[in-house]
Amino acid sequence: MTVVTTDRLVIREWTDSPTDLARVYDIYSRDEVMRWLGGGAGTLTDPNQAAERVRAWRERSASSGGRYGIWAIDVRDSGQVAGSVLVKPLPGADGTTPTDDIEVGWHLHPDSWGHGYATEAARAMVAREFATGTREIYAVVTPGNDRSVAVCRRLGMTHVGRRTDWYGGTEVETFVLDAPPA
Repeated sequence: MTVVTTDRLVIREWTDSPTDLARVYDIYSRDEVMRWLGGGAGTLTDPNQAAERVRAWRERSASSGGRYGIWAIDVRDSGQVAGSVLVKPLPGADGTTPTDDIEVGWHLHPDSWGHGYATEAARAMVAREFATGTREIYAVVTPGNDRSVAVCRRLGMTHVGRRTDWYGGTEVETFVLDAPPA
């Protein structure tokens, strides 16, 4: 199911197709990606884990009626999946209980870095979330992840410093974007 389209991208649900599962494994088994996501915790080590990862994403967002989730970013010209974009409540200090703070995030395969896909996908998802009445959206970045910091800046987000409010107290660079005036 398509969630959002842009000039270059189709943002859609991840499927259980062999192609999608192979791409999930290829993205989430890579050190250069996973080092920025919980310091590598959750790195896939077996291709069979990809189906479980997609299933877990679906289960976590099932009660939101499609508002929240982790979606595939398809590049229209090539049909290749560039990576994932997410919108979801940030997990609190215990690492699991959702807060009222909404996060936008992106996880791209290295072969899709440097093309503006993360910015384009995140911008579309932020607009979609603001349309629901959300007043501000956060992005949290592992310190040192300069590529993601650059995406935050391109989105017009404001850096508000390092915080430990979410993800079990992990220290993250925090960025926020306020909804445009009505």
